[in-house]
Amino acid sequence: MKKPLVLLFVIAVIMTGCAAVQSIVRSSFPYTATLIVPAASQVNAILSATSQASSFDQIFTGQGSNTDAIKDVRIASARLDATSPSGQNMGAFKSIRIYISRGDSASEVLVASRDDIGTSVGNSIMLDIDNSRLLDDYIKSSTVRVRMEYVLRSSLTSDVSLKASLGFSVAPNTAR
Repeated sequence: MKKPLVLLFVIAVIMTGCAAVQSIVRSSFPYTATLIVPAASQVNAILSATSQASSFDQIFTGQGSNTDAIKDVRIASARLDATSPSGQNMGAFKSIRIYISRGDSASEVLVASRDDIGTSVGNSIMLDIDNSRLLDDYIKSSTVRVRMEYVLRSSLTSDVSLKASLGFSVAPNTAR
């Protein structure tokens, strides 16, 4: 009687452990990029800034050797922080759109945007994401580029440095 009970317990622990591991693996990982908005940027004009993005976890990206380990990559969050000059208000922007592309910039996709930004939002802003598209081909490439399209509400007194933090959710590829 004890052996079947112990066996049942061991099977339950293994099944729960596998679910926990998949839950951990199906998580999000961030990419960051630093975008510079020049002080000479025109007000009320659609302009853009581009930068290469980097991730802390090179195992899951094209720079690693394990790109087949993930699938179903989608945008999970997008945030912009004004890092320089200190105290820069994101209210200087009317609208922002964030696109990602492969390193060659050949094919880009809109992943986040924000229109009608308030004038007193502070130095950080969360963007509205568009997670309707799978981004596997972009994230698995050797480099990822971030392009920000923006419209300024007011002129800038100095160049503004923005840190774009893009979170991507992934699922483990168990069919390898």
